[in-house]
Amino acid sequence: MAGKCNGWHKTAYNASLRAFLQEREAYCVSACARIMKRNWLLDDMWAFYERGAIAALFFHSQRSLFPIFDRHENLSVPLFMEHFVRRTAIHASQGLGVDVDILQNFMGCFGIQPRQIIDYDLMTLDGMPTMPNAVQPWLILRRPVAEDMDRLYRLQAAYEQEEVLPLGVEFSPAACRQTLEHIVTHEKIIIACIGSRIVGKINTTAASFSRYQIGGVFVHPDYRHQGIASRMAAVFSQVLCAEGKELTLFVKKRNAIARTVYERIGFRAMDDYRINYY
Repeated sequence: MAGKCNGWHKTAYNASLRAFLQEREAYCVSACARIMKRNWLLDDMWAFYERGAIAALFFHSQRSLFPIFDRHENLSVPLFMEHFVRRTAIHASQGLGVDVDILQNFMGCFGIQPRQIIDYDLMTLDGMPTMPNAVQPWLILRRPVAEDMDRLYRLQAAYEQEEVLPLGVEFSPAACRQTLEHIVTHEKIIIACIGSRIVGKINTTAASFSRYQIGGVFVHPDYRHQGIASRMAAVFSQVLCAEGKELTLFVKKRNAIARTVYERIGFRAMDDYRINYY
């Protein structure tokens, strides 16, 4: 590694890269999770070396670009960037706001501009959550079972259409079912039920070295403002923290209600996060 000259180089996963990621893990759980499960036949990664150490990283996976920068001054436009962005399908870029802004400027040099920019507050919970005072004996929180999948699909579909789909992208029932199957099979998830009706859901979206990232939080519109989201988030966070993990999530800056829910159970904002859609 000491032999690397200054500048951008295609890189592989190694001890130096792992250390670089672990130092910044709280700010890039999604990227860390993708890199840990990388497919080198499909994924690409470049590092910017300065005096033999990694100072910046680009990772491309599943049509998304993840920039992770240790420094932000005087980063030159990578020579590979124009060739890469013109031949590669890029659906989105995401990461810390300042990092995505630099990447956006790089891509703008070649006339490529985002069609939608969404800014978030990146939040962290580094200890056990504070549980809500309200008692809700009518609310059941549990893992989903096979018999729940059709009803849970309807909730997932509503969540994707309300919270996830970028501008101009049509909802795909098949893709939604595939996403839901992945979540139930590979992520951690709980659902909120009143009687036989599923009224809410929450799940992890990524797992890195020592953190889980929470997402997919959704309560059916007919059951909002009853403390269901707070109870789900607190109980789910308690279960995850009991594993010895710290937690991360990002919430849209315009969603003050959701941010208040997370703050009440102990999450705190630590930085700006951004997703650009192309």
